[in-house]
Amino acid sequence: MITKIILDTSYELEYWKRGIVNVAGVDEAGRGPLAGPVVAAAVIFQPNVQIEGVNDSKKLSPKQRAILYDRIYERAVSVGIGIVDQSEIDKINILQATFQAMNMAIGNLKPTPEQLLIDGNRFKGNGIPFTTIVNGDAICFSIAAASVIAKVTRDRLMICYDSEYPMYGFSRHKGYGTKEHIAAIRKYGLCNLHRRSFHLRDKQLGLFERK
Repeated sequence: MITKIILDTSYELEYWKRGIVNVAGVDEAGRGPLAGPVVAAAVIFQPNVQIEGVNDSKKLSPKQRAILYDRIYERAVSVGIGIVDQSEIDKINILQATFQAMNMAIGNLKPTPEQLLIDGNRFKGNGIPFTTIVNGDAICFSIAAASVIAKVTRDRLMICYDSEYPMYGFSRHKGYGTKEHIAAIRKYGLCNLHRRSFHLRDKQLGLFERK
């Protein structure tokens, strides 16, 4: 069941009132997992569009996210996706990979946004004006919509990878460091999806320590 909550659009309204129509919310999913890509999404809505239930993706069930994913695509002016895989994460670090995924998502928007609303407190852009908003996925409508798109996109990728690497349980934990996942790494070692640059807090595992 989708809740009747409608997130605030005051952040977008600040720009709409000034004639800046193409305002994009941007967020990512997958900074913390031990395996798989980081995925970013960017979403533009027409002024005053509202979708009940859109919220921080972490506060929604998988079923709610799937329903809202479709509604967002139906109502958005444009949705852009950016995906940076684990090998690139290992090369440039997760923060830079996140910025890269966000810029890819922004670049896939049509029309080009005039203003960006970015979840978090840091961003490295490509010239488009931006505002960072801490906890933006919980308080800004277009960022929350982007969080839903990014999360569903990444989860579906990890479910697909599960058929290629069934012993790790990616369809259940999506690459996060659960007990099940760590036990599978202990038993089977690392696969091509694992981020070798990540350190595990469990020192006994030792598989993610830099050599």
